[in-house]
Amino acid sequence: MTTDTERLAARFEEHRDHLRAVAYRMLGSVAEAEDAVQEAWFRLGRTDTDEIRNLGGWLTTVVGRVCLDLLRSRTARREQPMDDTFVPDPVIRPLTSIDPEQEVLQADSVGLALLIVLETLEPAERLTFVLHDMFAVPFDDIAPIVERTPAATRQLASRARRRVQGAAPSADPDLGRQRQVLEAFLAASRGGDFEALLALLHPDVVLRVDSGALVRGAAASKAVRGARPVAEGAFTFRQFAGTARLALVNGAVGLVNAPEGGPRSVMAVTVEDGRITGMYILADPERLDRLEFTARED
Repeated sequence: MTTDTERLAARFEEHRDHLRAVAYRMLGSVAEAEDAVQEAWFRLGRTDTDEIRNLGGWLTTVVGRVCLDLLRSRTARREQPMDDTFVPDPVIRPLTSIDPEQEVLQADSVGLALLIVLETLEPAERLTFVLHDMFAVPFDDIAPIVERTPAATRQLASRARRRVQGAAPSADPDLGRQRQVLEAFLAASRGGDFEALLALLHPDVVLRVDSGALVRGAAASKAVRGARPVAEGAFTFRQFAGTARLALVNGAVGLVNAPEGGPRSVMAVTVEDGRITGMYILADPERLDRLEFTARED
């Protein structure tokens, strides 16, 4: 016989993917997103579910509150503003695992470039933007979470929207064209063709490398702007191109360098008009060890 707890757990599982998507956009961390979803389950277990009319809405609100608390705690602990080398946790999938026509439906297909922009928002702004603009939660439901009136909450979303639109880079959504550019990039790197590398980069391309606090030397965290210095960096590390392979990184074509199974680096890019406009590399060994690595193709 199915118990009440089992029935409740089954209902919760119906919402898990949605809740994880909300939390990931809020936090930019796979592990913290999972923790936030788990906390929502714990709170559900301590609540009289007979009083809950819309379980999905209730759970979304709870996850929002948990994430807001985590963001505020993160902000309070941070002694300095987020630097320009930070790269959020990527979500890695095999390139062959998803039909491109269905990719838009994937819960984890928010780009790293947008997540980086979301990191610049204040916690309440981020929550309001994510819940309203990404998940169509009404302002009346968001207002109690941020402890503002619906009108003030609407203003929060408007301010966040302006900041996102002004900073988020435009990108070609076509996976086929992304793949062509990344395959050409790999070929140029493996062949040591500097001019070909240069031609694939937008003149104002921006590179972020997040190697964590412990990595030093040439592989340390850095932010680089401009096609020539970015190409020079890629040329310097071209020996690693031999073990790099294509994968879906947050729903777009990217590169994973994993010579011995686990990733040593993950690179997401933004592509526009056949050239790379942004490169976002996570090479922090500690954070990479915690990622779910499912990019290996059959």
